[in-house]
Amino acid sequence: MEHSHGSHGHGSHGGHSHGGDRPDDEASMADVLDLDAEVVRPYLEELTAWAAGHAKTAPHTILDIGAGTGTGTLALARRFASADLVAVDLSPNMLDRLQAAAGAAGIADRLRTVQADLDPAWPAAAIGTADLAWASSSLHHVADPDRVLANIYEALNPGGLLVVVEMDAMPRFLPDGVYPGMEERCRQAGARNGWNAWPNWTGHLERAGFTVAEERTFAIDLRPAPPAANRLAHRILGGMRGRLADQLPPEDIAALDRLLDPADEEFVLRRGDLEVRSARTAWAAHRLTE
Repeated sequence: MEHSHGSHGHGSHGGHSHGGDRPDDEASMADVLDLDAEVVRPYLEELTAWAAGHAKTAPHTILDIGAGTGTGTLALARRFASADLVAVDLSPNMLDRLQAAAGAAGIADRLRTVQADLDPAWPAAAIGTADLAWASSSLHHVADPDRVLANIYEALNPGGLLVVVEMDAMPRFLPDGVYPGMEERCRQAGARNGWNAWPNWTGHLERAGFTVAEERTFAIDLRPAPPAANRLAHRILGGMRGRLADQLPPEDIAALDRLLDPADEEFVLRRGDLEVRSARTAWAAHRLTE
């Protein structure tokens, strides 16, 4: 999702990106990943349904590349109830958290985890082959994505499907008219710092041998926001305040301080007017039947 924003640390293969979270705080990253999944669960269900529509056959084995805490893994497990799942991540702590979540969801017997750094080499023997591969907000963090895409192509069975997902920008939480422009200026500052930067993957996929079936943007617009959005907004706005303070105008810093102050009437954890507006782009690509 990954959280290194341009570096290749744990973020190389980590899950869903939220630029406001600190890359050296893995537990905090994990909390944000899980909060995000709770908030945008309807989108995750729509996304996996879209993936199912592009699968040529029901997958027997699904590979989640950069699984993080497993928000995508669990969504895929719900969608494809008979599939086995292989989750790959650099972080053993993330994989431990995923295994615990899989146990709570009753799918532990269907899950196998692989702790690996994909930058040095693809661990083909550990990963094996799959019918569906999934890379959500992780591909742009590997050092050589073209090589990794070629590895994924080889790992897919003929006719297999790869789904690549990227977050278009940091989510927005405040209604129009509340601190106008502040969230957009934060997003722009994050973009200047390389947070969550990624290319259009179509050409990369085709060079690796894939046939791209569809590129689609999924709009997320939750009004009113679900209850967990307050906690997610608090974590993301707090991260922005901590990391962008020297890049924002004073009025934006003052607005963030009010939103993050438990003694202030604007405190984000108590607001009842939050929204969640974001977008994510996905590619569905096939390895042709041989």
